[in-house]
Amino acid sequence: MTKLGINIDHVATVRNARGEGHPSIIEIAKIVKDSGADSITVHLREDRRHIKDQDLKNLCNKKYLINMEMAANIKMMEIAIKNKPKFVCLVPEKRNEVTTEGGLNLKKNYNLIKKIVTKLNNKNIRTSLFIDPSIRNIMLSKKIGAKCVELHTGKISRLIKNNKNFSKEFLKIKRCSKFGTENNIEIHAGHGLDYKTTRLLTKISNISEYNIGHFIIGESIKIGISKVIKNFKKIIK
Repeated sequence: MTKLGINIDHVATVRNARGEGHPSIIEIAKIVKDSGADSITVHLREDRRHIKDQDLKNLCNKKYLINMEMAANIKMMEIAIKNKPKFVCLVPEKRNEVTTEGGLNLKKNYNLIKKIVTKLNNKNIRTSLFIDPSIRNIMLSKKIGAKCVELHTGKISRLIKNNKNFSKEFLKIKRCSKFGTENNIEIHAGHGLDYKTTRLLTKISNISEYNIGHFIIGESIKIGISKVIKNFKKIIK
């Protein structure tokens, strides 16, 4: 069965705007889990702009299926080993980027990434690589020893949102998904996904998991704000 991972980074973004404890990461994680999510993703960025170290610790202590996104460096690897999330996804990280802008450069960082993947896999933390969809990247991921990759879907998502031709990008993702599955690599998809793009990608049977964050948090505000306002209207009536 195809799985759904939910990224709750931007719950922390809202919380951090006031520097207080609301909304609670733990409470939202429980709601996400109880709503049917198969895993919960948190990106512990090097600048700690949203998720904090204590958030990761608390979530892992709750024994939730945590997918920790992190930069490919030794310091982050040590944090992952200490907290023992179920999964880790290595992602490229630039300090000034608003969001992740592309996949890992596997060729340039091959030795470091291989070292981290080997170490985390040996600690029973399944480690995936966030990559741009290409056969070359799938082959390098296999060589590195990754058992799973997450294909960057930012480009196809932007093309669809802007009503541009996305057929070439769709075919690229489809070919990579098939090639990866044939080489015993689990295929995930993530970044920029909304209803329309996700529905389109479900036509690719080799994708076994979708990881979605920003759109779900945004839609939750839109769908849920009316109910909260009505609750307050009842209180002050």
